[in-house]
Amino acid sequence: MIVSIILFLLLTVSVLANLGGLFKSFTHLSGISSGHQRSGGPRLDEVVLEDNDASDKIAVIPIEGIISGELSGRGGYSLVDVVKAQLDRAEEDKKVKAVILKVDSPGGEVMASDDIARAITEFQSHAGKPVIVSMGSLAASGGYYVSAPCEWIVANELTITGSIGVIMHGFNYRGLMDKVGLVPEVYKSGKFKDMMSGSREPGSITPAERAMVQKLIDETFAKFKSVVAEGRKNAHESNKDGQVLASDWVDYADGRVLSGKEAFNLGFVDQLGSFDDAVGKAEELGGVKKQANLIEYRQRNDFAELFSMFGQSESRAFKVDLGLDLPKLQAGRMYFLSPLFLH
Repeated sequence: MIVSIILFLLLTVSVLANLGGLFKSFTHLSGISSGHQRSGGPRLDEVVLEDNDASDKIAVIPIEGIISGELSGRGGYSLVDVVKAQLDRAEEDKKVKAVILKVDSPGGEVMASDDIARAITEFQSHAGKPVIVSMGSLAASGGYYVSAPCEWIVANELTITGSIGVIMHGFNYRGLMDKVGLVPEVYKSGKFKDMMSGSREPGSITPAERAMVQKLIDETFAKFKSVVAEGRKNAHESNKDGQVLASDWVDYADGRVLSGKEAFNLGFVDQLGSFDDAVGKAEELGGVKKQANLIEYRQRNDFAELFSMFGQSESRAFKVDLGLDLPKLQAGRMYFLSPLFLH
């Protein structure tokens, strides 16, 4: 009975909160509300991470786990949506002088990584505020892709980074189908319509098909290298004391992982240090004369989102012991993903 009463009260509060949200939306559309108010996107609350009794702020934006454009249970927004909203808030707040991108990621989807990288580039250009990267234990492949456009990159000597490359993953299960007597029937409009289908006989895959897939990989890889080259060039032009890419850096863009120290020697990062070092550099590049307050824009969780999470299957919330989401590689989709997370 007590549990039923508690659930009833929570449901009542959720209904009232939703009604309040509808009323706010109505007043906003009717022109009743005053001041600036966003009509869409994730709702963010400003949280103070470190209060230094200052007026200036430095916004910390975390990039953790697999970089994906997939919608999550937290309000139905993807990591890309949340990062873009956080950058928008940092651009609007005149007290925010710089942004620290706190990266701890093995990489992820090509499109999601590129969307975040472009959002960072546009933010630095439009807002005129620097983005400084603080690499954690892992900032590889897509994790490095989103870091490359930033004005300054700080890594620990033991950070695992690099892994510059592209991968497309799939399985051919035709042999298993033959063993159990399962015969596929395929009707297609063109000879290439079933490319990369796992039910095809391996011998039927033509050199032309393999060449087409490899061309897609090579084009995406060329884009990755251009993002690195352009990002590091722009960063060095803005900060002459930063590292310059080594003349043979392309030789190390073959998918291999690098330690933070190796990455520093090759010019992939600007400084070896900790998160505190990244904060100091953010204050310097942001023109902060006194210690700034560290803030973070966190996605708001209301009762409606809490109830929506109850309906998710348990498999979608499964995590490994490292606390990272397992990469859900989908056939036919390209990834910037470290090989450490492909097994």
